[in-house]
Amino acid sequence: MNISELLPKYLPEYSFSVVNEEEFQTLGLVGSDTGKSKCTFIDRPEFSQALGGDVAMVITTEEIAPKIQGDNIGLCIVENPRVVFFKLHNALANVEPYARPRFKTKIGKNCNIHTTAIVSDENVVIGDNVRIDPYVIIKDNVTIGDNTIIHSGVVIGDSDFEFKREGHEIFGVTHCGGVVIENDVEILANTGVNKALYPWDDTIIERHVKIDMLCNISHGVKIGAETMVVALSGIGGRTVVGKRCWLGYGCIIRNGITIGNNARVNMGAIVTKSVKDNESVTGNFAIDHDKFMEELKQRVK
Repeated sequence: MNISELLPKYLPEYSFSVVNEEEFQTLGLVGSDTGKSKCTFIDRPEFSQALGGDVAMVITTEEIAPKIQGDNIGLCIVENPRVVFFKLHNALANVEPYARPRFKTKIGKNCNIHTTAIVSDENVVIGDNVRIDPYVIIKDNVTIGDNTIIHSGVVIGDSDFEFKREGHEIFGVTHCGGVVIENDVEILANTGVNKALYPWDDTIIERHVKIDMLCNISHGVKIGAETMVVALSGIGGRTVVGKRCWLGYGCIIRNGITIGNNARVNMGAIVTKSVKDNESVTGNFAIDHDKFMEELKQRVK
């Protein structure tokens, strides 16, 4: 794909200029690992250095462009890089080769899918021995592994809360990635597992994960095997949760951080920074559990 061809075709209302144009295969954020050559955007100078080797084009401003470092990187100069980037993503969301190819939904053996459940006719793969309860909604670009149980009211593959501002306008960003739920997962009633934003990405729930009622799993989240997520918890987009973790009742985890293997996020915790392997955190904002308890004891003396 070439930016000089895409912008006049899909976003003719925006003026731009191109320096050293390079072809790219997809769109993605600066730090994302797409596995393909990508076009990204930079609207803050601190992101202008040490770009990954997969960056082919950068949508940026005239002021930031001279600061961008990297070999064989083309530049597209616009007034508002963030807006142009996401509106281009929206315009390409259903256009191949950017979008995922379409195929008829495939359902495995011995599945029990309730008659009130809604499963997209396209781009869904359901494994063997899967149970899908009443009023479940499964949208496109979803894969569900063997022996998985989806309880009533669960929505899988919907869009997430991702909006951008342009002046007085607020526009939504199209979600054209997927959801992959591995074998032996159980998701309880009225939880949402949202699809990833970009077509190369998936929200991933690994094997033997158990997710309680009324949880929100945002776009591009990765949850490691044998993790348990308790009711009313929310995990922000692109967060990576390790294996065998415990996320307690009503915890909130911000976007883009990492929760290490065997970590414990205790009930009600508000987690704003990454958690190490085997660490237990508590509080708002969450800190090491032992430190939290010691400080609490000091305050109540």
